[in-house]
Amino acid sequence: MNPTKIILSILFLLNTILVQAQVPSQSKSTSVGRLGLTINNYGTYGRPTVRSNTQGPPSMAFPQGSGVEHLFEAGLWIGAYVDGQMRVSTSSVDASAGYSTGGSGFEFTPLSTIKERSKLPSSSNYSSSAISHQDFIMDQTDSFVVIPGTSIPIGGHQNPLGAVMHLETYAWNFSFADFFVICNYEITNASSNRWDSVYLGTFSDLVVRNVNVTRDAGTAFFNKGRNGIDHKYYSLFAYESYGDDIEYTKSYGGIQFLGMDWRGLFFNPQKPDTFLSRGFPAPQVNYNFWNFNSVNVPWNTPGNDQERYLKLSKSIDSTTLYGGDGPIYGIPANWLQLLSAGPIVNIEPGEKFTFAVAFVCAKQKEPISFLPPSSSNIISTTESQKELTDNLKRARATYVGEDVNEDGKYKLELDLNNNGKLDRYILPEPPESPNMKVVATESKIEVYWSNKSEYSVDPISRTRDFEGYRIYRSNAGDDLKLNILDDVNLIAQWDSAGNGIGFNNGFDFIKLSEPKVFEGDTTNYQYKYTMDNLANGWQYAVVVTAFDKGDKNLGIPSLESSFTENENRVFAGTTPNDFNGKDAKKVGVYPNPYNTTAAWDGGTSRTRKLYFYNLPSKCDIHIYTNSGDLISRISHNSDTYQGEGIGWSTNFGSVDKTTMSGGEHAWDVLSDTKTQLSTGVYLFTVKDLKTGEVQSGSFAIIK
Repeated sequence: MNPTKIILSILFLLNTILVQAQVPSQSKSTSVGRLGLTINNYGTYGRPTVRSNTQGPPSMAFPQGSGVEHLFEAGLWIGAYVDGQMRVSTSSVDASAGYSTGGSGFEFTPLSTIKERSKLPSSSNYSSSAISHQDFIMDQTDSFVVIPGTSIPIGGHQNPLGAVMHLETYAWNFSFADFFVICNYEITNASSNRWDSVYLGTFSDLVVRNVNVTRDAGTAFFNKGRNGIDHKYYSLFAYESYGDDIEYTKSYGGIQFLGMDWRGLFFNPQKPDTFLSRGFPAPQVNYNFWNFNSVNVPWNTPGNDQERYLKLSKSIDSTTLYGGDGPIYGIPANWLQLLSAGPIVNIEPGEKFTFAVAFVCAKQKEPISFLPPSSSNIISTTESQKELTDNLKRARATYVGEDVNEDGKYKLELDLNNNGKLDRYILPEPPESPNMKVVATESKIEVYWSNKSEYSVDPISRTRDFEGYRIYRSNAGDDLKLNILDDVNLIAQWDSAGNGIGFNNGFDFIKLSEPKVFEGDTTNYQYKYTMDNLANGWQYAVVVTAFDKGDKNLGIPSLESSFTENENRVFAGTTPNDFNGKDAKKVGVYPNPYNTTAAWDGGTSRTRKLYFYNLPSKCDIHIYTNSGDLISRISHNSDTYQGEGIGWSTNFGSVDKTTMSGGEHAWDVLSDTKTQLSTGVYLFTVKDLKTGEVQSGSFAIIK
């Protein structure tokens, strides 16, 4: 390499580091798909406090809003020899409280805030340069030995490698790609030293628990996990083996190595000749596990650069991971994981290379193998891992893109978009999601949607390949399972007539004679479907999707638009009832009497709900004891109310996606001081703020 270019490159990078030395810490969470992953510009993934503060952003939640979390914290490790000395830079290690500025093992410093861009034309972050529906872009470095702007040393970080990491993360909302987040690093040796025998790894503390349900804290929260390996797709994963929340979890969380590009060579352990023919070491992927704070070999926590490099460069003995009866993956414990790849023979000063991994989740399918003596003590099986295996395959296919031979070489016949270069992150696209509007009335939900999906052009086939629409709905009570979006059922489908695809039933049944326009909404809605005979006060998830024909010639199956983009949580109920004299309807309460073990409540004193109905559009509700003592005040506004303000909505709802009927308001059956109410009769008044008229009534509580 040209020495002058190397020096100029290093000087430029060092100047960049100095100029941007005091960048504030920042976190963002993916939100377009079912997997919600927090990404931090100081080098870590996850939100460690999610176990004690469930109201904030997710750590690694799947599905989002379910409370099923999969990660305490994760981060990148880079190991190399520099002048014969082992050096390892780490962005995250197994610390009991997670990341702390300047803490030992947390050696990365942000060089930029997190920028966001999106391929979605409807997004405020739309950019033609976006890779996915939600890209996060940031820069980090291990070059600082003190906290920028201070003289405080970063614990144990006296010998940095001098690396600059440009990180881009990609997430999609497609139903076939919304369960993974890809993290693509471009790493530059910004030092004046050559790195030899380089290994890259993703350290993780995968912990699968339902934080909305479990009461475990401390060690009890972390010690119920088992680990597994998927060698075919270069992944390790974790799942919960037993616990008080086991019925509300049943999920896998995994880390997957995708690939590295170095000097025009694609790092592929299945094709070692690419490296061996040039005299380079064969590529390898390593899997390591250890127990938190353990000193017992081979499960010992690595405490210095030498021990960390050894973990990066060698898998744990496979005989430790497997027994005579098949994979046992150890016993339930507080496991830490390290998935690494290498070696890259050397990285010269100023040289760049890429490293990509994915965070992947999947539901645990039946059958599950149970271990005696407790039927809740489970191990993973090939059958229960099927969805995980499928999801790992899809994540890898997304990364590989046009490189279907996985050799990193451009081939004209594989150039799907005819741009003359090899592209990764290529996905066929389903039609755009239709604009959707739901209207809730008594025992009924009306669903409207637009026809914009019909004009979508697939970027690979370059044709308008729209075929039809599907509408999905959950059943009453599915929300208490905490995975309501996964429990929606296909209610109806309409597709193009006369082409031999689907039902061939056409669109006449749902097409409006004139488009519907709502006040304050410029969208023209061309279609309508009505769901009747629904139970008031219950939450229903409603989704409308569009799907395409697929392309047999290109081997592309029919694809369906996003479930998450069009997810609506809807409550049927009475519409606003202004008090305007004799025509006003009587306000009331249901269920009445209210039993504290009501089916929709969720089982705790903090997740109860009781409904006031036939309310005016704007009103004040006052609730009293039978002796006239005021115990609660509620303000209702039908224009803004989405079910918020009660514990039930926090645990089982999704307020920002909720549609209410307007004439109902849920109360948590607690006083304003959040004390529980005793059995008895209670009084209430409702004042219409428009007319000033007041109605009153009573209800009973039974325990």
